[in-house]
Amino acid sequence: MTRSIWKGPFVDTCLFKKKIIRWRIWSRRSCILPQFVGCYAQIYNGKGFVGLRITEEMVGHKFGEFASTRKTGGKSSKRKPPFKKERYSKL
Repeated sequence: MTRSIWKGPFVDTCLFKKKIIRWRIWSRRSCILPQFVGCYAQIYNGKGFVGLRITEEMVGHKFGEFASTRKTGGKSSKRKPPFKKERYSKL
């Protein structure tokens, strides 16, 4: 469900207080505004920070969309099942 148009986009107030070109953001739910274009932000993904340069195409999206919290499969998906010894019963 999206946010009502009459309410406007949600942005944490702490993002307006800082007049820095680079800053760290923990608020993944905040919208990117045109005032942030050209800035460099580090977005928290639950473990560390992901660097991001904000461009005009990102305006209107949320900060959390650009910092994935999931890991890729990597080599674990290609791993073979463990070898099982078959036991033979004596007749």
